[in-house]
Amino acid sequence: MKDLRFAVIGTGFWARYQLSAWREVPGVRCTALCDLDQSKAVAMAKEFEVPAAYSNAEEMLTREKPDFVDIITNVETHSELVRLAADYRTPVICQKPLAPSIAEAEKMIATCAANSVWFAVHENWRWQTPIRELKRALVSGEIGEVFRARIDYCNSFPVFQNQPFLKDLEQFILTDMGTHILDVARFLFGEVTQLYCQTHRVHPDIKGEDAATVIMSATSGATITCNLSYASKIEQDRFPEAFVFVEGTRGSLELAPDYWIRQTTCEGTQTRRCPPPFYPWADPRYGLVHGSIVDCNRDLLRGLRTESPPETSAEDNLKTLKLVFAAYDSAAQKKTIPIT
Repeated sequence: MKDLRFAVIGTGFWARYQLSAWREVPGVRCTALCDLDQSKAVAMAKEFEVPAAYSNAEEMLTREKPDFVDIITNVETHSELVRLAADYRTPVICQKPLAPSIAEAEKMIATCAANSVWFAVHENWRWQTPIRELKRALVSGEIGEVFRARIDYCNSFPVFQNQPFLKDLEQFILTDMGTHILDVARFLFGEVTQLYCQTHRVHPDIKGEDAATVIMSATSGATITCNLSYASKIEQDRFPEAFVFVEGTRGSLELAPDYWIRQTTCEGTQTRRCPPPFYPWADPRYGLVHGSIVDCNRDLLRGLRTESPPETSAEDNLKTLKLVFAAYDSAAQKKTIPIT
């Protein structure tokens, strides 16, 4: 089968790992990079042996005519770049968060739909090996009907060192990590009917919130609590692991530190370790996350090949984004927000 040719817009911190992950997936090859700072695009193109580098996205699309484009830029640029891809009838993958508002996200989706353009979001967190294994255990039904669950992503990793722009975000942990964690909650436990959120700003030198607690009601009736923090001083900091504890009518499931899954029923406790794959190009501090990019890309390529929605289609990711902004509304209004 012929390789799909793709172009990347944005050559910042995450582009390096996105490109490395695409190299692990047979059937694609990058033919062009674009960044407003062309020197960055040229340098990365040389490093990854990509034949072309541009500073103008429209010029790149005109000349290269890629089979799809992967947008790896800041959220405020997403709408314009997605619209440009749609104008050129080019299938498009966009980084999360999809947009800075629900209205803008809906407009991006409508624009792609009007132009019959395939549109997906690169949401890799749900593709982590231990989370996929936890999902399989849930689907087995061995712990019965889930009535309560908790997802914890709490650490004090110096995230601002690699991504200093995060300090200046008026909305921080819910847009940066909430998009991941709330998506995992949807993936594991289904859609949400209402939520309540409280936020905190602990670091004194940042603009946005660095801790948040979101309590959600799932359509199944289960209560889901998501704890997020970059301000938690704990004995063993396991960044970037997220931990999950699930209670069902016949037992419990736990995703514990170091990728251990424990399933407890009246027959006892079964344990197994589900480590992720690690790649030589991955930053060891982000290895769990970087490994999940590969499996996410595989699913995106499957969708591109079959012209069918991937797990993380733009329409699906919009449901996660609605939870993120509902959480901000809840924190501001100090009330429970219905999800429609």
